[in-house]
Amino acid sequence: MSIRVNGINKSYGTTKVLHDISFECANGETLVLLGPSGAGKSSLLRVLNLLETADHGQLHIAHQDFDFYQPLSEQQGLALRRKVGMVFQQYHLWPHMTVLDNLIEAPVKVSGVAKTQAKQQAMEILTTLQLADKADAWPLQLSGGQQQRVAIARALMMKPDVLLFDEPTAALDPEITNQVVKIIRELSGTGITQVVVTHEVDFAKKIASHVLYLEKGRIIEHGTHDAFIHPQTPQFADYLKH
Repeated sequence: MSIRVNGINKSYGTTKVLHDISFECANGETLVLLGPSGAGKSSLLRVLNLLETADHGQLHIAHQDFDFYQPLSEQQGLALRRKVGMVFQQYHLWPHMTVLDNLIEAPVKVSGVAKTQAKQQAMEILTTLQLADKADAWPLQLSGGQQQRVAIARALMMKPDVLLFDEPTAALDPEITNQVVKIIRELSGTGITQVVVTHEVDFAKKIASHVLYLEKGRIIEHGTHDAFIHPQTPQFADYLKH
C-alpha cells in the first residue's frame, strides 16, 4: 500500500476535526477527498504530509511509518517531504525567484542535486506542462493557471511517490481546470499516488479512481469511482445532488 491510515484523530484546542480516520490507498491510485466545508479534508491532507501532527493513530506513506503516539522529529518531516509532494491552494511560489529557480531550489538545496542536472530536469517538466517559455518569468507575471502548473512542476521535481493537492482548481476557469484534469490523469499513468482535496464534484468525477467522503471529521463513504454512480450512503448521495 502506498498510504495506510489507522485511527487518526486530530483536535484544535477543544474542537475535534478528525475522528478515528482509517483507510488505505494503493500505489498509483488517485483518491479524491470530498465533503462540505469543515469536513476535515484539508486537515487530513496536512496530516498526510506531517504539516500537522495527529493526536493519535498511525500513518504509513511512501514507505515510511509514523506513530503519532510518539513525538516526531523535524528530520522525519523533512525525510517524508522528499517523497511526498504538496501542491497548495495558494501555490506558495517564491515571488523573488524566477520559475526555473523555484523549481530547482529544493532538489539542489535539500537533495544535493547538481544545479545543471536540476535545470535540465526542470526544463523537461516545464516543457511537458507547456511552460518552457516561462522559465525566466517571475511568478507574479503568470496567470493563476500558469502558477498552478508551476506549483505542480515544483512538486514533481522531487520525484515524489505521493502527490497531495489542496483544492487545485479553486478560482480557476473551466479551460484551466481541464488542463489540471489532464495533468492529474497523465500523472496517474506514471504510478504516482495522488490525493486530491476538492469540493467540486464534476472535477472529482473526472480524475478519481477512488473517493473518500467526509462529514464533520468522519468518513461517511469510501469507494471506487463507481460510488459517484451508485453511492452507498444517503449522505453522499445527497452531496452529489448539489
